Amino acid sequence: MLGTVENHSLPRTAAFFDLDKTVIAKSSTLTFSKSFYQGGLINRRAVLRTAYAQFVFLAGGADHDQMERMREYLSALCRGWNVQQVREIVAETLHELIDPIIYDEAASLIEAHHTAGRDVVIVSTSGAEVVEPIGELLGADRVVATRMVVENGAFTGEVEYYAYGPTKAEAVKELAESEGYDLSRCYAYSDSITDIPMLETVGHPHAVNPDRALRREAAARDWPVLTFNRPVRLKQRVPALSMPSRPALVAAAAVGAAAATAGLVWLAGRRREPAVRIARIQH
Repeated sequence: MLGTVENHSLPRTAAFFDLDKTVIAKSSTLTFSKSFYQGGLINRRAVLRTAYAQFVFLAGGADHDQMERMREYLSALCRGWNVQQVREIVAETLHELIDPIIYDEAASLIEAHHTAGRDVVIVSTSGAEVVEPIGELLGADRVVATRMVVENGAFTGEVEYYAYGPTKAEAVKELAESEGYDLSRCYAYSDSITDIPMLETVGHPHAVNPDRALRREAAARDWPVLTFNRPVRLKQRVPALSMPSRPALVAAAAVGAAAATAGLVWLAGRRREPAVRIARIQH
């Protein structure tokens, strides 16, 4: 059972969470488009286009072809952006934009897994510099996310490590190997059919707010289907999550914010790296 405290004589276990529409109610990357506009990084037309992309994402998710088309547009959009400017924008707006869209149900589930003695790992296609501060806000232990190439202080539009589809499953397996997780006793949560490889990797897969394709697959495989629909600020929850201090949160955002843009170009390329990069969240 989820609430059972882990026996420390047994192999370690973890719960792996996708981020967008699983833990938070929107796309973590597209949520920052207005802030980038106010910071002078994008124009009004780009804001409208990202707003439409957010609508498509919320209406039913994006399949592989849709994501590829968005990749081409977004990679061109952010190429050449100054990394430090992006960091500052995200640091200033992260708490305001992300905290209100965290699902109460997801936050409670994260608490339950920690109470049971399991690590919590966020595995997201969005960029690391956005996902890592969100992971710290949620109390996650580790983060796996897309990382972008930076040269001379600016984004090149190329991908260093791409956390998408089968690559997520590979990351989970590598992390299990390094941390000693028993995957047959681990949990995973996602809303997207593209995360089938990750869900298949663990003994307890769950579909959360699933797109149509994942809902069909979950029914066929008898996987549990969860519905999260109560976004709430963490500080308004009872009991509330143990939250980092605001200075710590802003510092984390500053260290990691470059992938607000990195997230904007989740699909900037399909290059494969020999090893996954995993961020250990410091508490």
